[in-house]
Amino acid sequence: MTLPTDWYECDSRFIPGHWQPAVLLDLALARGVDSHRLLRGSGLFHEDILSGQARLSPQQLLCLIANTRRLLDADDSSFLFGQRLLPGHYGPASHALQQAADLCQALDVLCEQRALLSPLLSPRLVLDEQYLYLYWLDSCGAGAQRCFLLEASCTSLVAMSRWLAGQALPWQCSFSHAQPRYVEQYWVHLGETVRFGAPLDLMRLPREYLHQPWPNAALTAGRAAQQQGLAQLDSLGFRAGLLDRLYDFLLAHIREPLQLERVAHALDMSPSTLKRKLQKHDPHFQEQLDQARKHVALYLYQVRGYGNEEVAAYLQFNDTTNFRRSFKRWTGLAPSELRRSLSASG
Repeated sequence: MTLPTDWYECDSRFIPGHWQPAVLLDLALARGVDSHRLLRGSGLFHEDILSGQARLSPQQLLCLIANTRRLLDADDSSFLFGQRLLPGHYGPASHALQQAADLCQALDVLCEQRALLSPLLSPRLVLDEQYLYLYWLDSCGAGAQRCFLLEASCTSLVAMSRWLAGQALPWQCSFSHAQPRYVEQYWVHLGETVRFGAPLDLMRLPREYLHQPWPNAALTAGRAAQQQGLAQLDSLGFRAGLLDRLYDFLLAHIREPLQLERVAHALDMSPSTLKRKLQKHDPHFQEQLDQARKHVALYLYQVRGYGNEEVAAYLQFNDTTNFRRSFKRWTGLAPSELRRSLSASG
């Protein structure tokens, strides 16, 4: 099996400077930060952004985020950035979000057109009988900026759904990092049901909110905008990042032996090229494989209700003890601790 090379990488210059980068620039400029200091190291000037012609790579946007965090040195920066992110002013994809009939259609657009709407973090949607779960994957090697991006991304979805639904939705947010000293910002922007030290960076909402009609929907215009957004992605030649494509392949073949050589062949490159590309994005192959296995295990526990032996067998572990050891390495929790955590969170 050979997959098409329809992905972007951390140095692919495709993000319009007057989209997400401009949102962050304006936030910092409004607080009195000099534009030259904000863009230092990015290879860009403010005039480039104002021209409407500049295209940034994920690396350049991450540089801008790092500069903004350092120069503002404010606990609320990521949350204020997130409040301004969605629906945004990113062409047809933003119009499709703003005119969505309900949360289901909005999430469909967000996930399908994530290269336009959320190029640094990839949203993934999972449903069970009671809840929808949205989790976030690093698309480009965010490194030290990952926590900032998670805070901004979760805030953007909470704020957008509140505006378009005409009411606050009871989102529950879980984060894998420890509780920060500025936890009150989480309570203000994401609600008081935030959890830290969780196995996964995750947003959860009762499924009943998926199909509640939104008051200002424009169905025909929204569908047309969604198709225009897809055409824009086709013109770019990709809909996701390299790490997204790798993750998809690993998930699809998670019950099979997955050595780097086989995966490289499926991605139509040599093993040395795949290693080099992964190093450019920070993670090693084993980290990506462990992440996919962790996500499948959590899905089997949470959604399918599997026990230890069933999950271990599904993931092709011959020894349950070895699986427990691996699971604790992936999540920081033993399977028994995970079950208690899931019971405590409902």
